[in-house]
Amino acid sequence: MLGISRGTLRTALRRLEETGEIVRRQGSGTFVGEVGRPAGFREGLEQLESYSSLARGRGVKLGAQDLEIETVALDRVLAERLGVEPGATATRIERVVVADGRPLALMLDTVHPDVPLPSEARLRRAIKRGEMVLDVLLAEDVPIAYSMTSIAARLIVPDDAEAASLGVRQATAVLQLDELFHTTSGDVTHHSSDLFAPEGLEPRVVRWLEARRPQLQG
Repeated sequence: MLGISRGTLRTALRRLEETGEIVRRQGSGTFVGEVGRPAGFREGLEQLESYSSLARGRGVKLGAQDLEIETVALDRVLAERLGVEPGATATRIERVVVADGRPLALMLDTVHPDVPLPSEARLRRAIKRGEMVLDVLLAEDVPIAYSMTSIAARLIVPDDAEAASLGVRQATAVLQLDELFHTTSGDVTHHSSDLFAPEGLEPRVVRWLEARRPQLQG
């Protein structure tokens, strides 16, 4: 009736099922599924690249809301991560990163006291137009070379302070990335704690057998 083979039809149905556009239940039939919104970032994390650069590569324009830039005294944990004494003061930059009017992540960056920053006005303009602190420091010729990242799942409920910023209206599992950035000599430049909205980040990890390491692009 459709003018195509059964094999072609089975392949098409399987692909639609894999993307969630249809749901097939044995004994019940085939139903139209609910297609989830694509992740804000669906990226491998092997290469250090700012989220703003990744977004530009996908034709997505980022922005920032609820931006706060302030000087804070570091607690013991964060001071230890930055390699300074507790109570030392540092610049903290907090904001909600948005794309197409929806929140992608709640980002909190704390910059090492010895790392140069532009004036607050310039810093504020850069962050408001969607740049990351990584972009700002590279523009200041800070020789950042790598970051150490930990990824964890967190449960957010509507009563949590972060829920409104991320658009969470029911108990939801989200991803939190904690990164510590280093210069070519190993000195710490800043710490970043990013809490991604549901579907804000879909990390991919490439693994290979050492004898067959692929030539990765970009």
